[in-house]
Amino acid sequence: MQFRSLGKTGLSIAPLVFGGNVFGWTADEKISFDLLDAFTGAGFNAIDTADVYSRWAPGNQGGESEAIIGKWFKRSGIARDKVVIITKVGADMGQGRRDLRKSWIVEEVEASLKRLQSDHIDLYLSHWPDAETPYEETLEAHARLVKDGKVRAFGASNLDASQLQASFAAADGAGLPRYAVLQPEYNLYDRDGFEGALADLCQKEGIGVITYYSLASGFLTGKYRTKADTEGKARGDGVVHYLDDKGQRILATLDRVAAETGAKPAEIALAWLMAKPAVTAPIASATSLEQLASLTKAAALSLSAGQMAALDQAGAGS
Repeated sequence: MQFRSLGKTGLSIAPLVFGGNVFGWTADEKISFDLLDAFTGAGFNAIDTADVYSRWAPGNQGGESEAIIGKWFKRSGIARDKVVIITKVGADMGQGRRDLRKSWIVEEVEASLKRLQSDHIDLYLSHWPDAETPYEETLEAHARLVKDGKVRAFGASNLDASQLQASFAAADGAGLPRYAVLQPEYNLYDRDGFEGALADLCQKEGIGVITYYSLASGFLTGKYRTKADTEGKARGDGVVHYLDDKGQRILATLDRVAAETGAKPAEIALAWLMAKPAVTAPIASATSLEQLASLTKAAALSLSAGQMAALDQAGAGS
């Protein structure tokens, strides 16, 4: 498996990142341990999580995903330097706002480190824009964590092109390091937010890109084809809006490429992302070993120019 350089961070990752949002939500501790064992056993090395995962689930407070990853590390005995841990700060953890103040970042990183049972975080991301906090303050907090050895590198999630450019200007003006990685929403269906100015900026500046919602909340697996398919499912409400003409075009094209390659729709959707020059690696999650085995096959799947073009066309426009 060929590892990829994650922008200017000095980190190298396999072409698929495991999405830890399911830990403590749709995957309990035992299943999570099994999934992490299988994922790293297959040669992959990056796990994405956040302090807020999975606060939305009944009875949860946030931090459940990080805590499971920390317990897995302790139980597995795997060397810490063999795995790249990506986590995030800035979501509402009960303080009533998206929060990238220096005081909050410096406080919250300690909670994440404790839950992860680690002395450092490989990649720490500002989860959401915080319009009330200057970029300089946030970047200074991240730079301090790097200097203190608590974080290896840092980046941001959910910034558009103008916001990312503004963060660069703020960093340069204050003599601070820039965000080195971006985590945007990007998949075969949701393309407008990344393609164009933002993707161009990331390529121009050498920014590593790790995409989330890479399978459009499971829609691109092909298991949701009618509204009835979404009823009673954990992610059902988040999939309904994909069941339009564009979504059906994408599914039909995925089915056609699946027939040509013998791969499953989810594997094809991930391989399409991996082939995009601006993308370092997509994030994808699984809640069973069978699902995980399928997703990891995407790293070895090579799509033809014609298949890429057909997928591009199916997901273009509205």
